[in-house]
Amino acid sequence: MKNFLSKVPDSVRRLTVVFVVLIGAVFGIRSALPPALKDTKIHIQSTLEREMKRPVRHAGSNICGECHEQANVKKTGYHRNLACETCHGAAQDHVENPTEVKPETLRKRESCVRCHVYHQSRPTGFPQINPVVHNPLKACISCHNPHDPKPPHVPEQCQACHGEIARTKAVSPHALLDCTTCHVVPNQHRVAPRSVEASIPVNREFCGKCHAKDSRVKETPKVDLASHGEKYLCWQCHYPHMPEVE
Repeated sequence: MKNFLSKVPDSVRRLTVVFVVLIGAVFGIRSALPPALKDTKIHIQSTLEREMKRPVRHAGSNICGECHEQANVKKTGYHRNLACETCHGAAQDHVENPTEVKPETLRKRESCVRCHVYHQSRPTGFPQINPVVHNPLKACISCHNPHDPKPPHVPEQCQACHGEIARTKAVSPHALLDCTTCHVVPNQHRVAPRSVEASIPVNREFCGKCHAKDSRVKETPKVDLASHGEKYLCWQCHYPHMPEVE
């Protein structure tokens, strides 16, 4: 055995010692841990007991409709997927003692702005505003019913929902083109933009009305549609709201 160990390289012997020490440390630490951290069943049970001791703060939106008609109005409105307690705060205490404990009522602009101030990360079509210029100093609920927040009138301009696109187009060569020049916008799109979408050009000839070499529209860049861009649609290479050419 001694002769065998003498033939083992020093690096292998050191590595073996380190490995044995690590294994011993792992077992030593594991033996020192409390049972709740080693046994899955005990861990689950202790976690459940700890969480069950926490006080119940939220009542859930379903119970609100038992007393408040507004909850039923909300079910068919734009806020239907928003929990009542998102705006009114935790309501379990109100459910248990409705006469003494009242839910929070949000009447300041800052409450609505948390979701509806313009931000480039929000999805297209999501209602966004600039609170500095949008009915300044007026409470949002003076114009909008928070449980069915339809606008007082249907938006007449595309930038009401497509603010980022409108700002880009305003400094592009297409700045003087109306949106409806390229898009067919059904009236229902203004009311339910995600259900009824506006159309977009589906062929190269559409852009060719202005940009084909035989187009009669003056002062626009012209190309030979037969060879330029091969089979690809124009907007696959050129962003139509800022159609720079490199």
